Amino acid sequence: MLAVTLSPAAAPVSGIAPWLRLVRETPATDVVATRKQCHSPRQAVALLRPVLESEEQEVMVAILLDAQHYAIARVEVTRGIVDASLVHPREVFRVAIALGASAIIVAHNHPSGDPTPSAEDRAVTRQLVSAGAILDIPVHDHIIIGAGRYVSFVECGWMPTT
Repeated sequence: MLAVTLSPAAAPVSGIAPWLRLVRETPATDVVATRKQCHSPRQAVALLRPVLESEEQEVMVAILLDAQHYAIARVEVTRGIVDASLVHPREVFRVAIALGASAIIVAHNHPSGDPTPSAEDRAVTRQLVSAGAILDIPVHDHIIIGAGRYVSFVECGWMPTT
């Protein structure tokens, strides 16, 4: 798994701006090494559930995809408090651009265990889809992970179009 940590103090890596530091983790969770495809919400949930389901704070994650929908990386975008996580499109797409992603899937957890999307979740999704359209990096889905359950905006027919 390729983990990406955003840090203003990080040293430049291979010509990438100083705010990005790449860290290679163990191959056991290496999405790149296992060539996981994400053609469906269930495949994405299989990559996300181990990371998000037990979190006690809201955590926003992006799965970065190549042109064939293989996962390039799973990136933690923000970490919030018990019931909220602030996210801005620049944080989501900064790493997607740096790693050459062709598309992304965004996801976050609801520590309450109830994956029902809030009005804020829907608003963030609309904002991310609009930003992705401008950057030509489409958002394929927004998934919310709860206790043993998930909600996929695609499966529910809620993905906004631009």
